Amino acid sequence: MSAPGAALLNRPPGATGGRGLAMQLLLAVVSGGYAVGAALNWGSEEVAEVMGDFGLSAAGLLAAVSCYSYARSIDSRERPAWLLFAFSSLMGASGNAVWGWYEVVLGVEVPKPSVADFAFLCFAPPAIVGLLVLAKRPVTRAGWVCLGLDSWLIGGSLLTLSWSLALAHAAQTAQSGAPGSVPRAALSLAYPLLDIALVSMVLVLHFRRSETNRSAVNTAIAALALTVLSDALFTSPLLSAEYQSGQLLDAGWFAGSLLLAYAPWGARRLHPGLEPLGHPRGERGHSRPITGSLPALVPYLAAAVCTLGILYNVVDGRKVDRMVVFTGCTVVLALVIRQGIMLLDNIALTQELAQKENHFRSLVQGSSDVIMIAAPTGTLRYVSPAAAGVYGREAEELVGTELAALIHPDDLGRVVHEVRRFLAAPPAEEPTTRIECRFKSGEGEWLNVESTVNRHQGGLILNSRDVTERVRLQAQLQHSAEHDALTDLPNRALFTRSVRQALTGRRAGDHSTAVLFIDLDGFKAVNDTIGHQAGDELLVEAARRLQDSVRAGDTAARLGGDEFAALILGDGSRDRSAREYQVHEIADRLRTTLSQPYRIAGSEVRVAASIGVAFADPGITPSDLMRNADLAMYRAKAGGKNRVEMYAPQMQAEVVRRAELAGRLRTALHEGEFALLHQPVVSLATGEVSAVAAQARWRSAQGILFTPAEFLRVAEGGGCAPAGPDASRTAELGRWLLEEAVEQAADRHRAGHDVPVSVRMTAQRLLDRAVPTGSVEALLTRHGLPSGALILELAVSDPRVPFEDLERRLAALHRLGVGIALDGFGSGYAAISALRRLPVDMLKLDRGLVEGVAESARLHKITAGLLRIANDLGMQSVADGVDLPEQVMALRAMGCTHGQGVAFSGPLDEYRLRRALVRGTFPVPGGAAQPALAGGSTGGSMVIRRGSHNETPVPPT
Repeated sequence: MSAPGAALLNRPPGATGGRGLAMQLLLAVVSGGYAVGAALNWGSEEVAEVMGDFGLSAAGLLAAVSCYSYARSIDSRERPAWLLFAFSSLMGASGNAVWGWYEVVLGVEVPKPSVADFAFLCFAPPAIVGLLVLAKRPVTRAGWVCLGLDSWLIGGSLLTLSWSLALAHAAQTAQSGAPGSVPRAALSLAYPLLDIALVSMVLVLHFRRSETNRSAVNTAIAALALTVLSDALFTSPLLSAEYQSGQLLDAGWFAGSLLLAYAPWGARRLHPGLEPLGHPRGERGHSRPITGSLPALVPYLAAAVCTLGILYNVVDGRKVDRMVVFTGCTVVLALVIRQGIMLLDNIALTQELAQKENHFRSLVQGSSDVIMIAAPTGTLRYVSPAAAGVYGREAEELVGTELAALIHPDDLGRVVHEVRRFLAAPPAEEPTTRIECRFKSGEGEWLNVESTVNRHQGGLILNSRDVTERVRLQAQLQHSAEHDALTDLPNRALFTRSVRQALTGRRAGDHSTAVLFIDLDGFKAVNDTIGHQAGDELLVEAARRLQDSVRAGDTAARLGGDEFAALILGDGSRDRSAREYQVHEIADRLRTTLSQPYRIAGSEVRVAASIGVAFADPGITPSDLMRNADLAMYRAKAGGKNRVEMYAPQMQAEVVRRAELAGRLRTALHEGEFALLHQPVVSLATGEVSAVAAQARWRSAQGILFTPAEFLRVAEGGGCAPAGPDASRTAELGRWLLEEAVEQAADRHRAGHDVPVSVRMTAQRLLDRAVPTGSVEALLTRHGLPSGALILELAVSDPRVPFEDLERRLAALHRLGVGIALDGFGSGYAAISALRRLPVDMLKLDRGLVEGVAESARLHKITAGLLRIANDLGMQSVADGVDLPEQVMALRAMGCTHGQGVAFSGPLDEYRLRRALVRGTFPVPGGAAQPALAGGSTGGSMVIRRGSHNETPVPPT
């Protein structure tokens, strides 16, 4: 917003330009009416005297009240000046009132001198001091001297002219010695001398006035100047003898008083902090040339006036008065002194300017930035020497060149548009702008240049620097932020952006676009067997194969680890089945390509690829599309790996169901909804309870008890989602199960039931680094569970489990008296390796070997062979899932020592368990019998042997 606009907005309501114009018209009408009345002698001599005396007094009183009121309303350095103006006007009003008292009331001639003369003489001094207060104060001693000299130059020249015209006659009258001549002469001299001093201050103030409330100050100066002019006419010999109150001369005094009364209120006052009207921000001090040259002409004008005074006496044939000569000499002396001061100031300013010019020239020439000045036509007028080092071109070579010819054609339109916009903007709002473009170097290369642009005499000043390295670094950083560092394929962020563009761009309506998620099966084994360096080489080769296999418009990316992705753009086909067949074919080709053998570090390495495919259905978002492809990929891995799986909506429904159940599981953990049950482990020979197996049950809000197979599948993940989505909850559940089992077992031991408790635990959890190494030992010590009372049923089902670490951990627990049972024996991964390397005390047959042992001859032979291995190694055996009497008899005949299942008892709560332990035995189908093979325990509690866990020697035959 401009300053005038801001001033209008900050005016009080109703204070518009019309109000100020109305006041000015009223002032002109009143002053003009007074002048017309004075010119017509007011119709009568009596009215003329009243208007000439009391009219002027009323006008002076109005000016005094106005200035005083204004002084009371402001709080600045101007207040004393307006108070002095008020006092000066009051003195004038008093003088006219006294004059009217004599002429109008008493009807006598005003004596000379009188009180009126005293009041009139007191008019000029306060006004002079007030003008000094308003003047701009010099900041140096030389400035004060120049102010005094300027005042004397004006005053002395006026004194010379006045003395020649009128004052010399008054002085001669005083010298004549006539009675009363001296006071009258002194009085006649005092008026013009004070007026000369007042005029001098008015002129000095005109050139040195301050910026504050300039309109009011200018109006006050005009009012005082009009008053001084009227005084000068009054003191002249031509009018002083013929003057009578109410004549036209009084109109000047009357108008001066009204103008002074109008000055503080009628002139427009700006809101504090705004620039004066007509001087926008940034243009202060740039006045017109004539106005700026007047102060420099004042000394010569004063000398000219002084010369005119002397010439008047010479031309008239008079003898030159000594007063004129003396005053003229002092004026000339003041002029010489002032010019000497100005000369010294000019010399100092010239030296300072030369120093600054040299300083800035050295800055420009020594700057590493290139400074160029372009004319309004676009031609370079100046180029700093830094151009040789930055652009490889000499500055003289660039001067005179068109700036547009040096800018890259692709950037020229943008640069021209920005320059035109910048030049059209107001300088106060936008003093500079910044432009980046490519600039042609001396070697013909295009350099990236950043320029700060300023206005300069209709043209431009450009401060330019070479930012080519910065632009290259930014491009490298941008590429690094969007690409995988190992394979240089787009990363997840860039791939997601590509998918978003495919769904929202011109292909937004093409629902045949597909996303492929690819996972390398067996890659972890490559890292573990031949090292991470080889794994990185395999990933690089797989990325190359993937990049070579996709079409030109498609996008291949690495999402992280051994996961890749591909965006297959649609062809606009509306036949969904045909498009699915085509994309499935592309995915299967990728799977085949990625599953080909890799030659890494001189060895042949094989991995497979599981691929999930999802299509861009109507209204789908990029995140949902990528999630669907991810779900399909995990379904492919769960379905056997090395295959392609298309996304189906039921996959997401299954994930939602499992997420809801997992959420309920987390709530159950915090709210204590889990219960611990124990299932007896019975000796197949005697029916005695040898141990109890701890099992957790989850009682839902509906009162349903979920079995471990049901809720652990939710907690550990499975199906079409990544394994272990809530591993922290699974670990928390495992800790709860172990702590509850040990605590309740310790209570039973204190009650006299010395049966060990078995707790199932995975090998991964036993080696979890987040679990303290001595947590099991600390738990046994805290609850006081004796040695041999805890059996850990170890499940080894993950090929990534390091056997060395597991062997050391189990050996430490075995030395503490903790029994180790190999759970799920006969199925899963590395059962024979675990049996050979780990300190195992007993084998727990998998349920799958027990369920059909009585019906299937083949399964009977397998189970019998495994039990023979256990008996040959001197280990006890436990059959899990013994639910039928036929299974009991078959297993006992094969040499199985213990069984666990519904054939004896289901899981029991603590009360029923203790009743069963008091009873001690369960009926065995077929009656008690000795085991068919040697090596097993015949009954009672399970015995944890402390022998070596090395391989058992084969006895000679």
